[in-house]
Amino acid sequence: MPNPFSATWTATGNNLCNGHWEITFQGRMLELSPAKRDEDMDTYGIYSYIFPDDEDYAEGLPEDRWIEANASWLAELFLQHDIPCDVAHMRWFYQAVNRHDWRCGSCGGCL
Repeated sequence: MPNPFSATWTATGNNLCNGHWEITFQGRMLELSPAKRDEDMDTYGIYSYIFPDDEDYAEGLPEDRWIEANASWLAELFLQHDIPCDVAHMRWFYQAVNRHDWRCGSCGGCL
């Protein structure tokens, strides 16, 4: 089954901190709290624009640890939007968000 979630961070280029998350489930927009909508999701990745392949600059939580740390608010979000609240859907959510996650300073705009 393909990932039913799609995630986009609205800002690009050197102003990533000015964006917000747009996340859909099967094409339906999810309403995130401002605390989640306007910030990075702390998923695992290398967010250095200078050293994008250097594992020394990796940060964030790997999938399993991220799900453990975020299961509570994810369960609330899923219930609010009639999404099955199981590990498979939480993994799909993580994977969709991880592709577009970012960190303050990862674009170099504030340097």
